[in-house]
Amino acid sequence: MTDVTAPSSPRRPIFVRDAFVTPQPPPASTIGPVAWIRARLFSGPVNSAITLVTLVFLAWALPPIIRWLFVDAVWTGDNREACLPVDGREVGACWAFIKAKFGQILFGRYPVEERWRVELTGLFFVVGLVMLAVPKIPWKGVTAYVMLVVFPIVGFYLLYGGTGFDPLAPWVVAAVLAVLAALPSFPFKRPVQVALALILPLLIADVVFGLIALPVVETSLWGGLMVTLVVAVTGIVASLPLGILLALGRRSKLPVVKFVSVVFIEFWRGVPLITVLFMASVMLPLFLPTGVNFDKLLRALIGVALFSAAYMAETVRAGLQAIPKGQYEAAAAMGLGYWQSMRLIILPQALKIVIPGIVNSFISLFKDTSLVLIIGLFDLLGIIQFNFTDANWATPNTGKTGFVFAAFVFWIFCFGMSRYSQYMERRLNTGRRR
Repeated sequence: MTDVTAPSSPRRPIFVRDAFVTPQPPPASTIGPVAWIRARLFSGPVNSAITLVTLVFLAWALPPIIRWLFVDAVWTGDNREACLPVDGREVGACWAFIKAKFGQILFGRYPVEERWRVELTGLFFVVGLVMLAVPKIPWKGVTAYVMLVVFPIVGFYLLYGGTGFDPLAPWVVAAVLAVLAALPSFPFKRPVQVALALILPLLIADVVFGLIALPVVETSLWGGLMVTLVVAVTGIVASLPLGILLALGRRSKLPVVKFVSVVFIEFWRGVPLITVLFMASVMLPLFLPTGVNFDKLLRALIGVALFSAAYMAETVRAGLQAIPKGQYEAAAAMGLGYWQSMRLIILPQALKIVIPGIVNSFISLFKDTSLVLIIGLFDLLGIIQFNFTDANWATPNTGKTGFVFAAFVFWIFCFGMSRYSQYMERRLNTGRRR
């Protein structure tokens, strides 16, 4: 430190520091576990009271729960005798029941010798999902095309089986599309190229499954977590693009398009999902011509997708309304058409804004898959309840254990979706990050 006398005021010295001050650690009251507890749990009288009440409740509730779940639980056994109290001994959760029924919980009544097809389909799905979800993995466009176009066809034939499509129809359609795309003066090259890209997986499936015939497994034998994921993934994948189109249609200036979109959205939002499934399963076959019938699972998938699309449309419409008018005017000033402005400017911003609402709809749909039980499809919860009727495992704790296991599986998936949406929200929030 140096004291320098100011030339203009000889009586007032100026302090000039000629060396950096050694950094000091922050005060002990602002860092460390104690500071975190003080800030998060005891920051005021109300928070302190809530924290104390919560701690008392956890001290009262957690010990017996942990004891029932782990300490007194039965982990191994061949029948109900292992889970019954003997000589006054307390018996907790019957995990031996979950272990014995684990195959049915995952695959339902799918034949044991064919379950490798479900496992292979699940492996393809997980690999594709990871490649889409991890931002650092390249080839997002190719992966999205494979997951949205190729995987549904391959997955369906792996799960259902059969000998493939009509050996003639896909080749004829592909040949016609290829000729049209090759014509120099053909005006609709882009739609034809898209259609050709969509039919390419059908050609591959026609070749592969025409050579490799798999035994047919009827959808009535599907069940467990497999049906839950099939219904949820199909509803999620189908509802998002359809909901976007309905949202754009509802905000369209064309009266007919707007009227049709509004009627569709309000109709499906006006009825509960359980009614939609009941209509698709019981009432729809009554209106079909004699001899015409659709698979029950297919009817449920269509009903769930249309029902979810109506709610998704309103979520996307909220995002579209949040975009300032200047963005539309800027797109028009750049000479972009309607679809170009929507694809490049408006929709990316709108979807980024409503990420929490979209994921909320996905989580709600995943939990609503349990309603397919009313039309005779045994999802994860349904197959667990179905196994309660097995007299070989009928004990007082079997039902509780089954419900706890189902709740844990649902929580894993819903919590995972929630956390990933928060990660994507932080990653895409570049315009508002400070």
